[in-house]
Amino acid sequence: MDTKPLTIVPIFKTAIPAPALDFTPDPAVPQTPKTPADEGLEFFESPLPHGAPIQVYELTLEEDGGPNKSRAYTRLPPPYTPYILRVTLEPGTFASKNGVFKTNFPLEGGKFDRDTFIERKLPTDFSKPIKIDLPISQAGAYVYWLEYDNPNRATPERVKGREGYFNIDPILRVPKRGPILSSSLQPLSYPDGGAINPEKVNVPLDGISMLTVVSKWMGPLAEWGPFLAECQARGYNMLHFTPLQQSGESQSPYSLADQLVYDKKLFGDEKVSPEDGLFRVHEMLKTCKEKYGLMSLTDVVLNHTANNSPWLLDHPEAGFSPLNSPHLNPAVELDDAMIAFSDQLTALGLPTRVESEADIEVLIKGFTDFLKPLNLWEYYVFDVPAQKARVKAAFQSSSEAGAWDGPAVAGKTPAELADILRAAGKVLHESAFLSRLCVDVDIADATALVKAAFPDLTEPEARGEAWGNIVNVLNVQLYREWEEDTKIALDGIKNRLKYIRLDANGPRMGEINATYPLVETYFTRLPRDERTAKHDPRALSLANNGWIWNADPLQNFAQPPSKAYLRREVIVWSDCVKLRYGKGREDSPWLWDHMTHYVEYLAEAFDGFRLDNCHSTPLHVGVALLDAARVVNPDLYVCAELFTGNEETDIKFVSRLGINSLIREAMNGWDTKETSRLLYSYGLGKPIGSMDGACLTSPEELAPPTGKGPTRPSLVTPLQGSAPHALLYDLTHDNESPLHKRTAEDALSTGALTTFAWAGTGSVKGFDDLHPKLLNLVAEGRRYEVFPPGSGAEKESGIAGIKRVLNHLHVEMVLEGYSEGHVHQENEYIVIHRVQPTTQRGYILVAHTGFSKGKERGFIAPIKLRRTKTKFILGAILDIPSYEIDQDPNIIKGLPSTIINIAPFAAVEGSDGEGPYSEIHVPEVFPPGSILLFESHIDGIEPKLDEFCKSGADEAFQDLDLVDLNVVLHRASGEERDATNGEIGAYNVPGHGDLVYCGLEGWMGPLRKIIQRNDLGHALCGHLREGTWAFDYIHSRLTKQVDTFPHLAKVATWFKERFDRVKDTVPSFLRPKFFAIIISEAYKAARRAVIEQCSAFVATGHSFTQNLALCSVQMHGLVKSASLSPGEPTPSLAAGLPHFAAGWARCWGRDVFISLRGLFLTTGHYDAARKHILAFCSTLKHGLIPNLLDSIRNPRYNSRDSPWWMVQNIQDYANSAPDGLSILSESVKRRFPADDTYVAWDDPRAYAYSSTVAEVIQEILQRHARGISFREHNAGPNLDMQMSDGGFNIDVRVDWNTGLILGGNEHNCGTWMDKMGESVKAGTKGTPGTPRDGAPVEIIGLLKSTLRWLDELSSAGKFPFKGVDAEIDGVERLVTYKEWSDLIQNSFEKYFYVPLDSADDSSYQVNTNLVNRRGIYKDVYGSGAGREWSDYQFRCNFPIAMTVAPELFDPVHALGALRLADAVLRSPLGMKTLDPNDAQYRGDYDNSNDSTDASIAKGLNYHQGPEWGWPLGYFLRAYLHFDRIAGRGKEDINETLHHIHTILLPSRRHIIDDPWAGIPELTNHDGGYCHDSCRTQAWSASTLLDILEEVHKLSAQ
Repeated sequence: MDTKPLTIVPIFKTAIPAPALDFTPDPAVPQTPKTPADEGLEFFESPLPHGAPIQVYELTLEEDGGPNKSRAYTRLPPPYTPYILRVTLEPGTFASKNGVFKTNFPLEGGKFDRDTFIERKLPTDFSKPIKIDLPISQAGAYVYWLEYDNPNRATPERVKGREGYFNIDPILRVPKRGPILSSSLQPLSYPDGGAINPEKVNVPLDGISMLTVVSKWMGPLAEWGPFLAECQARGYNMLHFTPLQQSGESQSPYSLADQLVYDKKLFGDEKVSPEDGLFRVHEMLKTCKEKYGLMSLTDVVLNHTANNSPWLLDHPEAGFSPLNSPHLNPAVELDDAMIAFSDQLTALGLPTRVESEADIEVLIKGFTDFLKPLNLWEYYVFDVPAQKARVKAAFQSSSEAGAWDGPAVAGKTPAELADILRAAGKVLHESAFLSRLCVDVDIADATALVKAAFPDLTEPEARGEAWGNIVNVLNVQLYREWEEDTKIALDGIKNRLKYIRLDANGPRMGEINATYPLVETYFTRLPRDERTAKHDPRALSLANNGWIWNADPLQNFAQPPSKAYLRREVIVWSDCVKLRYGKGREDSPWLWDHMTHYVEYLAEAFDGFRLDNCHSTPLHVGVALLDAARVVNPDLYVCAELFTGNEETDIKFVSRLGINSLIREAMNGWDTKETSRLLYSYGLGKPIGSMDGACLTSPEELAPPTGKGPTRPSLVTPLQGSAPHALLYDLTHDNESPLHKRTAEDALSTGALTTFAWAGTGSVKGFDDLHPKLLNLVAEGRRYEVFPPGSGAEKESGIAGIKRVLNHLHVEMVLEGYSEGHVHQENEYIVIHRVQPTTQRGYILVAHTGFSKGKERGFIAPIKLRRTKTKFILGAILDIPSYEIDQDPNIIKGLPSTIINIAPFAAVEGSDGEGPYSEIHVPEVFPPGSILLFESHIDGIEPKLDEFCKSGADEAFQDLDLVDLNVVLHRASGEERDATNGEIGAYNVPGHGDLVYCGLEGWMGPLRKIIQRNDLGHALCGHLREGTWAFDYIHSRLTKQVDTFPHLAKVATWFKERFDRVKDTVPSFLRPKFFAIIISEAYKAARRAVIEQCSAFVATGHSFTQNLALCSVQMHGLVKSASLSPGEPTPSLAAGLPHFAAGWARCWGRDVFISLRGLFLTTGHYDAARKHILAFCSTLKHGLIPNLLDSIRNPRYNSRDSPWWMVQNIQDYANSAPDGLSILSESVKRRFPADDTYVAWDDPRAYAYSSTVAEVIQEILQRHARGISFREHNAGPNLDMQMSDGGFNIDVRVDWNTGLILGGNEHNCGTWMDKMGESVKAGTKGTPGTPRDGAPVEIIGLLKSTLRWLDELSSAGKFPFKGVDAEIDGVERLVTYKEWSDLIQNSFEKYFYVPLDSADDSSYQVNTNLVNRRGIYKDVYGSGAGREWSDYQFRCNFPIAMTVAPELFDPVHALGALRLADAVLRSPLGMKTLDPNDAQYRGDYDNSNDSTDASIAKGLNYHQGPEWGWPLGYFLRAYLHFDRIAGRGKEDINETLHHIHTILLPSRRHIIDDPWAGIPELTNHDGGYCHDSCRTQAWSASTLLDILEEVHKLSAQ
């Protein structure tokens, strides 16, 4: 026979075409063949008028550049119109460092090639999100990943990120069908119902209605017409054909003799050539599609070929044989022995038939004895005599041996030496079975070991014996391996023998002989004849294919190290030879070419493939062959049934192979509950009332992905992860019938339930026709019984009449978008409700499952549907009088049966406290297997209600200022109660608790996750279904505050209109959906309103910048008990929430001015900044501003750093605000008289004189220059019940030798580290945790910054003063700003730096004995007597000075200290407040601790290790500055920026994940949660905005 591959002549001139894309090419451009990728690019580059918005699917990658687990596989819809897949990555993440995006998707057009990867270099702008837009216009399976620089700078190799996969569904098109129901919802009879018309329609994959058919039971092609008409009439739109190729000698359609030739039986008695046969089959498939609306799909068999495939005689290398797979040697011998034994049973006096268990025992014992002479153990072990002889000979030829390269061996026993050899991998060919006695050790290793282990042995003979002793020990384990393998093999044979010859449910095979041996043969033996003489005889024994229980599908069980054939673990198909593809075409070129031709010609003819035995298909083989098929048919549909037992492994197959649907089976449910689970898991779609589609999609202007073409409107939908489509069969063709598994009546209920799945559905003709048992694909030779539609005969065809309606309805529901469902199981009932989410029209199926035979109705409660009307469509009972059937010799017939139609009836309608409802009451006669079908609709609900709920939000929110938006978006409970006189607080959701905010952010906390997951079981959703209290709360809290915030009226009206509409028209079960739509749309609009009022830095920034900017609105609002004016409420900045929401504790001078730059200046909220500056300027007293403002009524002056923070902010304001310098000339009325007398705010002496801001600044410096010394007003317990008396004394002075400001005492704490001891029990009451008296490093930096700035202004004539008056050495004189600045400049390094080398201590003000860590900057200079050691504590304050006055620092010293801080002090969300190596370090803060441990009692360790958020921003700013001067950033600024952004990653995550939507005040050690911390703190967010703005400015440069 000529075995040259068949030449495939394309039947179609081009690949099966996709529908025309939605654009018209320029006629002036010459038309050349375009790939789908080319057409996609052309679409986006064409200057077309804007039509419908372009869909953008956004896939967000993790920080390491890979998708998260749920998004590792992404499934995308068919590209009927091109759309965009957007891959996004936050800037500054690991993967963005010199990142390159790689994909084999043809981004630049042209043909797809799996091994050709297009690169896109990621942008390096750290201020904007990174986006890669892929124009999607063709189906297929694609991979992508990112490559980037290794975060470990010591490792030069670039990192390849985790791969992600996206599979794009194919476009399937068939002639459109008419509706199956009349306008009055009555099923239409044939041919009116479901009539074919010329118009084509796109069929989504979930809209497939598949029927599996066995072609040999259909007869010749010429007789297919009636059968196809029947399939079309029954509502199917795709036929799954078992393989149509020429089968092998077993006649199994899955055992193919020739993959390139169609079965001659398809052509009847006519003789046709292979080419003509190919043409005829392909023409028939075209007829199926064009005339009958039936797409075609076929099994593709890639793993094996028939055992009598003629081409195996020429190409045995295509199989696994002992020649190319020597490990099979003993397995073949065992198989040969089994055949020989079977042939000799009579001679051996053994039974040739199995009649009992005793026969089995006798046969297995006989076979065990038969095997013994074969000595199969020889394949496992060393040849001991030969081993001894080799070593002896080696030493005889040379007394020298190489050096032993392993562990010490002298004095070891042979057993120990054997273990050493095995552990070192020195034993060769173990379990390789290359030949008998093949196990070995390299002679060099053997002699080296013997010489090293036995130094006393010198004679070759003795050394050989010593080696023999070791080998004998090694053999012990090898013999055990042989014994175990043999036992397993014999047990396997025994069990298989019992099944195939004795078990009642087995085939009960007869006589045992050489043709039908004991059990199935594992190997096909090709004949040794003239044709095969050219081959090595070992090549002629080929391993048969099969499967193994619980095997790893990614491991080929025919390849080593598998011993599956030897151990007889394969459940073998003796008619199928397993194909050996090797690693690639080079290993088996003829096979690769042959199978490539096979899939190519099938892809040209069929719309889809079912991958037979997919889980055993080597992945690389499946990938390559499917790629070849998709070249021919880009829209090839691929399905498979996987038996991996592991979801991750399933996804691996699906994503690599581009499998579109995984086959599932409803009949696998072992009871009603499990069946309902299967329907829910694979057929639900989305739950009724789902929110994600309506809430997560956002409009955006889309730039052309290639940079060419128009900007288009788009809708961006974030991808949340995908699961493969299901192809849900009621019953597959290789499983038992309902009669065998349940009851025959269950066919109706299970068949009906399957059609209600939001998935492709499938069935077999035998299921519809009620075939009583599984038909044997091999042995069955009869024909299908055909029921021509319209003849009346279809009434006799089992459940086909009902399936006809339901199959058509299934397709209609998918085409019309009935994507939401609800599955309810109660006792033996399953109810499925499918709904179109826009119109809320639906269909309800009630099924009484038939797991057990009977006539009983069973119990199900009335099915109550709120505000829903129903209309009866049909009801059916399947009556099967008998399960017995006379077998027709020619026709495959089903059980005689009758469909009893249930008389139409109406649902019971009523009303209760929740409004109107309908109830479906199941009839009294409703036995197992019965079904009911109803239409449903909601009276009064608008089809476009979701659009109404979204409409007008931007207009409603457009007039709100940022203080209004604070009310709308935020307001913690304490703020709300204060602002509303206690009337309104945070909303409590039963089962969830209080929301963290009263505004929209509070609702979005739980809603974000509810929307993403469609978590309708969440407590909030349950609460919304129970009532409309949440609606009323949202509206009423705004309405009640309209007098104070008039702009809220418009917003309140907007909410009311939508809430009222929902209340009036929407049933309770849909309330969560529409609530989510309204709240999410309002939140988006409010957020946009904030961003629109922000600076360009925020408006164009990435999400992290914008999330932080929202904190400025979160913290700045109007409450009654805290104000910037004593006489009226004004908006003020809260220090943090929830603890600092209102009253005297809300607004703190230090916190305001650490927060002001980031929250107000970087965001462009200059007016709020100005008002806070002016308010605090008015409070100046003693040269200080208050830390506790208390609405300027009772301010407290105990903060030494606050005035310097304020002046720094005035400087920042002057440098960043429009006309910012003019603030210096603004006049403020002074709260206190000039002599610092403490008077009440409404005393006539209050606000009696004014100063300009410049004068206030001068007064601060002048007061400090003169020295400040006072006792706090109202000192004592009424002012501070914790402080000791000495703590109320405030003293500050300047050391004019150094220019440094020193102040404070051991009894007070005048900087931000201000924790006062409170524990009587521990003896710490009145003792500061961190006094920091002397010259704190950050105050010196702030002072230096101020002096530098004022010197610049004064020199330019922009500041009205030159310096300060001071008495120095008894002389009164003017000290200019520059002179004072120079004093600090000249002294700072000397007084603050602790050198790395103690030898340099003499050059600095260092007490060597007190140094704890070197290369740092002191936290304080000049701590009080007895606490000098505290100068040397390594804390997080020095970067503040570096940021505001970098000129003070030696750059090399500075960077060294910063790197140390990076390693020692930096934490996930902030900075440790003390070196963990310090004896005082206590990393966890607990203010409620009332122990006797003085270090932590009552939270004394507040600043002794806990990790505060706000210093992180200053650390990063300092690092950015000095690394650019003295570090890696000097050469490449991106090095510095990437390091900074890597540090910010935990903060990015936190602000998204935490319901407070901010950065916390502090955390415990290593970022641990601290319950006493504010969940969101103003300065924590502010300083991160500071660093991000600096990065933004650098990017702009």
